[in-house]
Amino acid sequence: MKTSLTRKTRSLPLKRTTGPWGPEKRLEFIDFRLQWDGRLNRGDLMTHFGISVPQASTDIGRYSEIAPNNIIYDRSERVYVASADFSAAFASSSVDCFLNELLGTSTGTLAPESSYLGWLPSIALASAPVRAVSPSVWMAFLRAMRQGTSINVLYQSMSRPQPRWRELTPHGVGHDGFRWHVRAFCHSRKAFRDFVIARVLEVKPGKNSEVTGESDVAWSKTVNLVLEPSRGLSESRRRVIELDYGMLHGEVAFECRHAMLYYVLQQLGLNRDGVLRPEVQQISLKNADEVKSIMDGLAINYD
Repeated sequence: MKTSLTRKTRSLPLKRTTGPWGPEKRLEFIDFRLQWDGRLNRGDLMTHFGISVPQASTDIGRYSEIAPNNIIYDRSERVYVASADFSAAFASSSVDCFLNELLGTSTGTLAPESSYLGWLPSIALASAPVRAVSPSVWMAFLRAMRQGTSINVLYQSMSRPQPRWRELTPHGVGHDGFRWHVRAFCHSRKAFRDFVIARVLEVKPGKNSEVTGESDVAWSKTVNLVLEPSRGLSESRRRVIELDYGMLHGEVAFECRHAMLYYVLQQLGLNRDGVLRPEVQQISLKNADEVKSIMDGLAINYD
């Protein structure tokens, strides 16, 4: 019989610690390695957490109490292995967490010593140019958001040949899949707009501002984007697309801020002019009319 345990249902609650490597983290590590490597020994815990042999033994024993159907000691190999009835006891052992850690370690955004990953497959990434962000500029934006003040920036936009000073009151951050931008109220245009951080050349302190993100309707409102396989695909190809996108009953829906709608449609290839063959444009918006009406009501909000 499989045992399905979560943080909320464990019969033996742990005393939480404030540090990042407390006992609960070590139990998560054991669960993760058993889930994805299928095996674990005390040396794995000792190396990753810098703990002693007795402490590693205690942690493995505690995990065995919490999830007794998950772990078996292989005496011939002198290693702990996942049982045939293994069922992850922690949410951190999910496939999404594994793939996120794999991506983070591959891009260098997650240090190997901070990852639970053990054995790794060969991985290749679709490369893109690095978008430089000045630490001082980013720090100034963060400070302004935290303190509720405006900030003066020398900004190079696409619409003007020369940079010019703008007073902005930032309240949020967005990522379009390739670059970071700040969502801010532009005091000269009297509107909320998106400003690419890399295009900021200089920054100067601003002043107290009464503008808040609560006034940004496009930021607070959301719409469900409902995707379906493009019509015109054969039944077998429709099924392939359904599998690719995790569709149920031929569709999948996810939430999107109005302010991010342009970028999401661009990333999905759903804002192209003209009609492409369904083999090229493999997905379509089931609620295209609803989304178009929202897009029509949005002013161009990027600079």
